[in-house]
Amino acid sequence: MQAKCAGGAPSNNYFTKGNPMARILMVVSAADSLELADGTQHPTGVWAEELVVAHRALKATGAEITIASPGGEKPTVDPGSLNPEIVGDEEKVQDFKQYLEDIAGELETPEPLASVNVAQFDAVVLPGGHGPMVDLATDANLGALLIAADQDGTIIAPFCHGPAGLLSATTADGNFAFAGRQLTVFTDEEELTGGTGENTPWLVATTLAERGAIVKAAPAWSSYVVRDRNLISGQNPQSSEAVAAAVVAALAE
Repeated sequence: MQAKCAGGAPSNNYFTKGNPMARILMVVSAADSLELADGTQHPTGVWAEELVVAHRALKATGAEITIASPGGEKPTVDPGSLNPEIVGDEEKVQDFKQYLEDIAGELETPEPLASVNVAQFDAVVLPGGHGPMVDLATDANLGALLIAADQDGTIIAPFCHGPAGLLSATTADGNFAFAGRQLTVFTDEEELTGGTGENTPWLVATTLAERGAIVKAAPAWSSYVVRDRNLISGQNPQSSEAVAAAVVAALAE
């Protein structure tokens, strides 16, 4: 039995009342560089904090997590996300490194997106880093997976740059599958002041809005989560824990 998103009040006892463990598909980018507006390459990948915090929080509930990527390629962790000068906390960086080492086996051989049967999962979680702008935003396999998941009411939870992956979901008639839906994402302000700046090749928040999404935002660098039915999104790395908590609450409904 799958725990699909439905109405009703959240219950934190979902995982302790004999219910089957939740099955989480965590979709990660396989990109390792982003071509900037001036044609130079910017090292990128998955943002360590987002992957670690979400994976650890969901795993702690007893959830079974399957990592998937385009082509089943091993994800690259954005080197900036393990730089104490950028993260601002050496202890956190060491914690991230240790957890990544602990799940190295899972990261080594992700499931190829093309072979994923999304009906087997209760939630699809998409952490960010600039990587999703490179591959997930245009991955047809991801697009088909997200459309099927949304039609089935499966929880879809992208955060930071992860919502770039939603752009892959184009319907047969050429429309954006998430047009008219409320969500949040790494804001243009955050990108321009703390991301890749004026050299950013395209702005995820602006592009989602242009495609018809209703983009919400809180003050830059604050934890912020938006839920629109089965779509749960987070604004930035600071939102990682809150997104995971929202997914757990939604699974409990």
